[in-house]
Amino acid sequence: MARSGAAPPVRLVHLGLGNFFRAHQAWYTDRAGDGWGIAAFSGRSAELAGALSAQDGLYTLVTRARDGDRLDVISSLARAYPAARHDAWLATVASPDVRAMTITITEAGYLRGAHAELQADAQALRADPTAPVRTAPARILAGLAARRRADAGPFTIIPCDNLPENGAVVARVVADLADRVDPGLREWLEASVTTVTTMVDRITPRTTPEDTVAGDRCPVITEPFSEWVLSGRFAGGRPRWEDAGALFTDDIAPFEERKLWLLNGGHSLLAYAGSARGHETVADSVADETCRTWLETWWAEASAHLTLPADDLARYREALLERFANPRMRHLLAQIAADGSQKLPIRILPVLRAERSAGRMPAGAVRALAAWIGHLRGAGAPVVDPRAEELVALAAGPLPEAVRRILEALDPALAGDDELVASVRDSV
Repeated sequence: MARSGAAPPVRLVHLGLGNFFRAHQAWYTDRAGDGWGIAAFSGRSAELAGALSAQDGLYTLVTRARDGDRLDVISSLARAYPAARHDAWLATVASPDVRAMTITITEAGYLRGAHAELQADAQALRADPTAPVRTAPARILAGLAARRRADAGPFTIIPCDNLPENGAVVARVVADLADRVDPGLREWLEASVTTVTTMVDRITPRTTPEDTVAGDRCPVITEPFSEWVLSGRFAGGRPRWEDAGALFTDDIAPFEERKLWLLNGGHSLLAYAGSARGHETVADSVADETCRTWLETWWAEASAHLTLPADDLARYREALLERFANPRMRHLLAQIAADGSQKLPIRILPVLRAERSAGRMPAGAVRALAAWIGHLRGAGAPVVDPRAEELVALAAGPLPEAVRRILEALDPALAGDDELVASVRDSV
């Protein structure tokens, strides 16, 4: 693949060069049609960046519906860099032509406090603000510090991960790290950098060797549905994403909760319970009447605590079933099952706490926790989690003690709820 003309000028920078970014933010930017090019940097791997660079940043987005595929060549990715190109990262973020940064680093990427790699990065940046760093918060801060030194003007960070109030989260993580590296940075961040909160939604499974497109080493498979809701102030401007279907709102919380609890919470339930029943994909699980009943139970509990109109929620759940059941989307449960210790606290626990406060024992939330504990004890998909070693050890041994230990690791208050502990134990 090669461009027939010049790439669009780089006006956006992106951290996290993966399939979701290329199916979502890059797709919206391409469809906006107002000439904003993106320079994207990988998390750590160099292979994808190299392959995309060999194709002039072009790739095929395969939109996979039940009745066939639509193939679109996406051209908004002007540059692709490996993480090792820290010099290019600093120069790009420091460019006055670049106005905003989108990030897709997953829930596990928002490191805080005493994390060993983050501490090492903070020490490196104190000694040399241009030093190579490994963690996402440190890379973001290093880029912003370079922008400050260049006096390159106002800037906006646009996190696109499945976290409630993700704008506030990234602002806090970066500001806390700034205090440890250079206390003078915080004042500049508050004056020059805004953060936008977003809700993102598009199922994008990992590309498999069977997902081939002639002449393209980097195709991305995705579903027809896409949603992007944004809230906040864009200090340096932005593409006209609304022309591509994005929604801008003053109150994003109802959309965040709907997506996190219904789609992502449903995915987590199926990832652990469905894989324990021998299923490999989301579509396989939804075709299982037992799994589908469990999913509906969870959705009923979660919907009771959502503030959007009931008709809207009913339509959303109906659309989710259609999306989940698409047999041509091989969304692997093992992929969704990763990083449960970061995902369940925002996907399942808010509903569980609300139900317990109302004096109810929510069968759907209990089942999701029980299925995760079974997963940690060896059922279904393999355990991939930043806390895997700790959690697998806590989940071992006699079940009653294991359940209480795991709940305490999630939230000590849960372990103090004897009725909940017993219910989760029975469900396991």
